[in-house]
Amino acid sequence: MEGRRVAASPKPCSGKRVVARKRPRMDGFVNSITKLQRREISSRRDRAFGMSSAQERFRNIQLQEEFDTHDPKESCLLLPYLRKRSKIIEILAARDIVFALAQSGVCAAFSRVTNQRICFLNGSPDEVIRSLFYNKNNESLITVSVYGSEHFSSLRCRTTRIEYIRRGKPDSGFPLFESESLKWPGFVEFDDVNGKVLTYSAQDSIYKVFDLKNYTLLYSISDKHVQEIKISPGIMLLIYTRASSYVPLKILSIEDGTLLKSFNHLLHRNKKVDFIEQFNEKLLVKQEGENLQILDVRNFQLTEVSRNEFMTPSAFIFLYELQLFLTFRNRSVAVWNFRGELVTSFEDHLLWHPDCNTNNIYITSDQDLIVSYCKADGDDSSVEGNAGSINISNILTGKCLAKIQASNFSKCELSYRFRNTVAEALEDITALYYDEDRDEIYTGNRQGLVHVWSN
Repeated sequence: MEGRRVAASPKPCSGKRVVARKRPRMDGFVNSITKLQRREISSRRDRAFGMSSAQERFRNIQLQEEFDTHDPKESCLLLPYLRKRSKIIEILAARDIVFALAQSGVCAAFSRVTNQRICFLNGSPDEVIRSLFYNKNNESLITVSVYGSEHFSSLRCRTTRIEYIRRGKPDSGFPLFESESLKWPGFVEFDDVNGKVLTYSAQDSIYKVFDLKNYTLLYSISDKHVQEIKISPGIMLLIYTRASSYVPLKILSIEDGTLLKSFNHLLHRNKKVDFIEQFNEKLLVKQEGENLQILDVRNFQLTEVSRNEFMTPSAFIFLYELQLFLTFRNRSVAVWNFRGELVTSFEDHLLWHPDCNTNNIYITSDQDLIVSYCKADGDDSSVEGNAGSINISNILTGKCLAKIQASNFSKCELSYRFRNTVAEALEDITALYYDEDRDEIYTGNRQGLVHVWSN
């Protein structure tokens, strides 16, 4: 897992990883892609009905509410760079509360019951919140932060029950992993699928696995030769320092760290490794200018996909229930199976952001729909000020089922409470989240505003 590696990388494994930096990063890289992967997936017999009703669910969607993460009165107590209005980089919803994290590091909680801001989650004037994680095991919110007093180089985790936040008492939580040194390049990764937390202390080169339910330490991995760890349902892939013609790999049980398999994977000499990804028993390896290799680690059967058919993507999403995976490249999305066959190409689905900003993508827990921020009407122009569209598409067919775009709305005046018009709310969306319980879409923009779209 590499890339920006601050909440979840554009090439994530199954959880959410946050890496300490030497200084606060002021670009929007906290992402929603882990929200896409870290859900436990369950099958549904009414999938076909769900597809047919999707268009109805989104047909009459309207801009209902607008929340503002910027408050000059509240921000006067913060450090100067936290006081500025800045874009939304992450949105999360839990139990009728919408959490919005701004690029500056300010995080606000809003109630969908009262449609008012409940509180800010920053506990001190120099706290920069880097990432959010909802722990459904105990209905709590985990914030991962860095502090000016520590030169923004060490991660600090804190858990607060949602009920305390609802009461406006965000200080009622408690710190996590205080014994761990999470200084750069250390990290913490939350894996909701397996119910685990992985930490890495760069100071002593030790990985530790904790139980997500009660945060107890399960086991440690101390090996300076481990270069990367990838998490998949039930297992972990340990990637070791590469030799000239091979890379050593180990597969461990995620539950207790038991060694399940150890082997070397042959590589082309002097060719850069684009990625190594693990999906259950399938290992995906791609080197620069070479074919994609799909290795079944049970019997070491190897499948190759031509480099002309499968070019290195900028991001992956593994669809655990469907035994498929999504790739993102040049604003396009495609679905592949593990025989190396292209399953789906999406119609009218040109992503707005060329860097595959996965903050603007949401996949439903049943993995039947993808909600994305796209170029309106497939327009590939990059003219400033143009409104994009929120597209809801069927993952298996690629068909666009519904689209939220400015042309769908009349030019009636919104309430004085709104700073943005519908068209402005659809301009340069920087974060997107779909609340499946409430059937609402939340979007954030560069002005630090959060918009609620619902029937």
